[in-house]
Amino acid sequence: MRAAIQIVLGILIVALAYFVYNSIQIPIRFNKQKDVIELSTIDRLIDIREAQKAYKDVNNSYTADFDSLIYFLKTDSFSLTRATGTIPESLIDSLGTLKKAREAALRMGIIKRETNKVPVMDSLFGTSFAVDSLRYVPYTSGLEFKMEAGEYTTPSKLVVKVMEVSVLYSDLLSDLDQQLVVNYADERFKITRFKGLKLGSLTEGTLTGNWE
Repeated sequence: MRAAIQIVLGILIVALAYFVYNSIQIPIRFNKQKDVIELSTIDRLIDIREAQKAYKDVNNSYTADFDSLIYFLKTDSFSLTRATGTIPESLIDSLGTLKKAREAALRMGIIKRETNKVPVMDSLFGTSFAVDSLRYVPYTSGLEFKMEAGEYTTPSKLVVKVMEVSVLYSDLLSDLDQQLVVNYADERFKITRFKGLKLGSLTEGTLTGNWE
């Protein structure tokens, strides 16, 4: 009888140890998986930010459409202007400033300005960049970021171009423990006022990410 009780107690101790160990490991595993997913998503958002900045430089506005952004990256170019030739020091000395000497040197043909076209893709990311994946949230089954663009009028009546790209934690971390996702989203909301990752803002002239 005593032996049977000892066996039962042994089984209960092992089971209790397992449950205690598992209760400790669940949040540890969650944080590891969450960190990997978040970091990959932040990297993707930073790529979108660079693409949007380039788009605005060329088109004077941001875009809310990934098709337009990706087409721009694939087909458009930057115009880069550089000066060739050397401004004589004697010209700088005689005119007093480098600006005046540069303008005089251009008129005299001593230096020239050359404009070259550089593909946007090469300039920003390189030819091996998977541009078509830019719209998709990492570690999801084809989920796209929410992307918006528009204008914002500052308190001083200045109209600025704005854009916002975001994904909710409920979508980003949908394959993880749902209660832990809810807890994490609530925790981040207290800090950033948004239950997910967000880049830029439609109500402020900023391109900062809420993880920065």
